[in-house]
Amino acid sequence: MIYLPVFILGAIIGSFLNVCIYRVPRNESVVRPASRCTSCGRPIRFYDNIPVLSYIFLRGKCRYCKTNLSLRYPLIELLNAVLYVLVLRRFGTESPWILGVYLVFVSVLVVIFFIDLDYQIIPNSLTLPGIPLSLVLGSTILPDPFSGNELLGFKGSLTGFAAGGGFFYAVAMLGKAVFKKDAMGGGDIKMMAMVGGLLGWKGVILTTFMGSLFGSVTGVTLILLKGREWGSRIPFGPYLAMGALITLFWGRDILQWYFHA
Repeated sequence: MIYLPVFILGAIIGSFLNVCIYRVPRNESVVRPASRCTSCGRPIRFYDNIPVLSYIFLRGKCRYCKTNLSLRYPLIELLNAVLYVLVLRRFGTESPWILGVYLVFVSVLVVIFFIDLDYQIIPNSLTLPGIPLSLVLGSTILPDPFSGNELLGFKGSLTGFAAGGGFFYAVAMLGKAVFKKDAMGGGDIKMMAMVGGLLGWKGVILTTFMGSLFGSVTGVTLILLKGREWGSRIPFGPYLAMGALITLFWGRDILQWYFHA
């Protein structure tokens, strides 16, 4: 039964993530004013702001102006709720501090995914505080995702930070030198430095591999089905976020399968 309250908590936090996804790129406060309809500007009452259920009861429309509300709102609430349940299922035997860190981490990845998808940016307000926090938490309390109960430790966290930020910085510099244009955004570099601080260098490798795989499949699909040009820019952050989630939940299982296949 503990999964139900965690699912509900995840949906509630997911509602807040919708606010962050909308306001952070606009440099608006995520606290004030209260949630409003983006069409008519009327405040959303608390009974119209119940995750998922309010969208169903209102039939996906604003109570006042009847403008259609994006289906993405309840989907993000459900996504975050499911991720919270997965965190509990995977790390439920760890300390509450570790559980809390990973709950925040998956929510940050959700925000990064959708902001980068919409605006092709990863805000510094998410990554710059995340980098030192990842180093502190990775050095002190977080386990190595690939080594059972062994702590990641200072060396593992610092190596992951250097691997994530350093590799993507090198790719950015090399791409700019060869192709005379930005091949990697600064947000991706800072994001992977943060991911490396939390998941270590093995986590960086697997996250990068999975993100590149998802990005390549998506890019080729867009070229074949929608006529996108080769070399057209696509945001990489969403695919890295997906790779980081897979690494967090199933990274150890993937590596064990790979080395014993």
